[in-house]
Amino acid sequence: MKKIGIMGGSFDPCHRGHINLALDAARQANLTKVILMPARVQPFKIDAKTAGNNHRLNMLKAAVENIAELEVSDWEMRQEELSYTYLTMREAKRQAGDETQVFFISGTDSFLEISRWKNSEELISENRFIVGVRPGYREDELEAEIKRLSELYGTEIIKIDNRRFHISSTEIRERLRDGKDISDLVTPGVERYIKENGLYIK
Repeated sequence: MKKIGIMGGSFDPCHRGHINLALDAARQANLTKVILMPARVQPFKIDAKTAGNNHRLNMLKAAVENIAELEVSDWEMRQEELSYTYLTMREAKRQAGDETQVFFISGTDSFLEISRWKNSEELISENRFIVGVRPGYREDELEAEIKRLSELYGTEIIKIDNRRFHISSTEIRERLRDGKDISDLVTPGVERYIKENGLYIK
């Protein structure tokens, strides 16, 4: 049976940490592909100022260019409502069909908050998950939560080794405002797009 992954977020901007997690998931969980899906508005970031939707989408496309396992979807951006993951996964499974298993890909921090998400019971009980784990980072806490959710909902949760460096979009934006180099944090295509469009400098 074919397996695909869905990975959401603001991607403001997309950075090497996002790409690393997506590739680790694809390769370690034997996924056919990973679809990266930028949110129109994230429920936990309603008041946050982000780069425009077209900019975030274009940066993401630049980041995955020539990476066969990764593709980009603007489905969430085209919706009127907030970007709730349970709705995204419902639609992703409808599009994928019965012959494909669909996994939601998450880092440790996000996964540990998943019980707070909108319609979390539906989200957790009706979906499969891949969680990127960095050795030594909240591992006991994560193990306990995986055990709890697996027993409570019968959820399939795959852990993958996400050893490569942790990056935050906030750090990138701060560096840009301070006129510092970001080439170690983003792909060349993303860095070029940011500079050409004067993003994050104010």
